[in-house]
Amino acid sequence: MLNAHCKKTTLRMTASILILCMLICSASFPASAAIVQEMGEADENSVQRSSGKAVSVLINGKKYTGNAFLKDGSTYVGIREFSMYMGASSVSWDGGKKTCTVKSDNLSLSAKNGSSYITANERFLWASSGIIIISGTMYAPIRPLAKAFGYSVDWSQKDQCAILTPSAPLISGRSFYKADEILWLSRIIHAEAQGEPFLGKIAVGTVVLNRVKNSMYPNTIYGVIFDRKNGVQFTPAQSGTIYCSPNEESIIAAKLCLDGARINDKVLFFVNEELATSSWVSDNRPFIMTVGNHKFFA
Repeated sequence: MLNAHCKKTTLRMTASILILCMLICSASFPASAAIVQEMGEADENSVQRSSGKAVSVLINGKKYTGNAFLKDGSTYVGIREFSMYMGASSVSWDGGKKTCTVKSDNLSLSAKNGSSYITANERFLWASSGIIIISGTMYAPIRPLAKAFGYSVDWSQKDQCAILTPSAPLISGRSFYKADEILWLSRIIHAEAQGEPFLGKIAVGTVVLNRVKNSMYPNTIYGVIFDRKNGVQFTPAQSGTIYCSPNEESIIAAKLCLDGARINDKVLFFVNEELATSSWVSDNRPFIMTVGNHKFFA
């Protein structure tokens, strides 16, 4: 039998153990909640604290009741919440791949945490500010999501409101992309920017497509790449590296550019000053920005 002193000591130890267990259990609850909430809808206050300013969204003239906020100049919405509101039949989550998949009668959409694009019906749609997770909920910029569901987006600066109206349904990538455009755009991106960051690949594609739309240059991707009216415009067209097979990232960058991804609507030139044999561009064209090892000019 325990004496009185031992009994008191045992009681104190038991109480301490119980308190410690309570503290451990209470500390474990938030982590468990986050796991359960993965791809659910986050509390509105926690979203606002973790993100930016809350904004309004109008869809077909009606106020969207889900969470929406500004981040890096883009309106973000929860993928699950927005997709279900737009009529999706299912939204699933792969925790291992950190990927959300949305299904409806006419749409198959996928978004991966940290990616700068979503895929929808084999199309690649630019999410320039990135796909993010806040408090267990995946968020994406509203423009690519709206485009996937067949809506266009306008922004009211006065009302701080994104306005969605119906546009053409999203056709499949097989119908939208032209094989020769993907071929030549991905080749020039790979040849000029295979060692550059992904945004640098988008930047090179931007220059080519800005030239296609500019009356001073040929109106096709192939024509722009091999244009020699004022001398060789792209070194790979002369060296032969344009014929090297592009990697997957360059092909994706090409598809994103063909689907509207741009770093700027004015850039027409780029140069790596460490490799350039001429300073004409730097001396004569307005500087716009630097991406990776390339400087871009209008």
